[in-house]
Amino acid sequence: MKLVKLQFLTIHSEGIFMSTCNFNALNLLRLPLVLSITLSATAFAQAEPDIESANRPVWEAGIAAFGGSSPAYPGAKERVSRAIALPWFVYRGDVLRADGGTFGARVAKSETVELDIGFAGALGASSDDVEARKGMRDLGFQFEFGPRVRINMARPTENSVVRLELPLRAVFEAKDGIKHRGVAFEPRISYANREIGGGWGPGWGLTASASVVVGDKKVNEYLYGVEPIFATPTRNAYSAKSGIITPRAQVALSYKINKDVRLFGFTRYDFAGSSANKDSPLHIKDGGASFGLGAVWTIGRSTTMASY
Repeated sequence: MKLVKLQFLTIHSEGIFMSTCNFNALNLLRLPLVLSITLSATAFAQAEPDIESANRPVWEAGIAAFGGSSPAYPGAKERVSRAIALPWFVYRGDVLRADGGTFGARVAKSETVELDIGFAGALGASSDDVEARKGMRDLGFQFEFGPRVRINMARPTENSVVRLELPLRAVFEAKDGIKHRGVAFEPRISYANREIGGGWGPGWGLTASASVVVGDKKVNEYLYGVEPIFATPTRNAYSAKSGIITPRAQVALSYKINKDVRLFGFTRYDFAGSSANKDSPLHIKDGGASFGLGAVWTIGRSTTMASY
């Protein structure tokens, strides 16, 4: 079956990734779903501060366009800078969800605590684009699956919330089959405000967060390990250990032009110098900033509103 070579970019909690991927015809049929899920969990989450789903359309669909620049992975020297436009969708069902940074099922919800189980994904990076990884295996398409607890800690106003999120996810790589690459945990505290108001005027939204990405030995080995077969005179063999991948802080602003069009921008900094594997030859820089700009255009939405 003929292979097709494509390049993609996606924005994910780990950063902005670009990869060159080979797809056969069957994979191309699956591709729109993969990209839609990724966009639902990323672009719309940046553009629309995540407060509550009640009294909002059960589904929305449209087009998202965004671009930006980011380190290839936490601790990398090389940056990836790309732009893309793709369809996206959001679904706010009572159980099935594609909203709030994940795609999956909501298991339980109260006024203060929510438990869901879902997916998130990010396209990987080609080792040809990262000097430290030359000759090593590419980082393939990655997806995560597992539970997430969200705790509403405070509600300063009707349109804002302070939230603690505790996602625990198994990490898989889809490249030459499905391979389990470890477990990641990213406790995050965030503040989201759908209407900043004040001197900003109407239509402005803000999301700010701080988190720590932690991985077990297996996922850190995937990112930072160097097998003896890939060792060179300038790249020593390295066995990674479990621990912190990076602390990070992020701020995103959005502006609602009208009911259908919203602009957004974000910036994030990874404090990768605190990594448990900063001695890896693949860990070059102790910090790195990411930034991006984009727009979401809603083409259609349901008349039925989400119940909660």
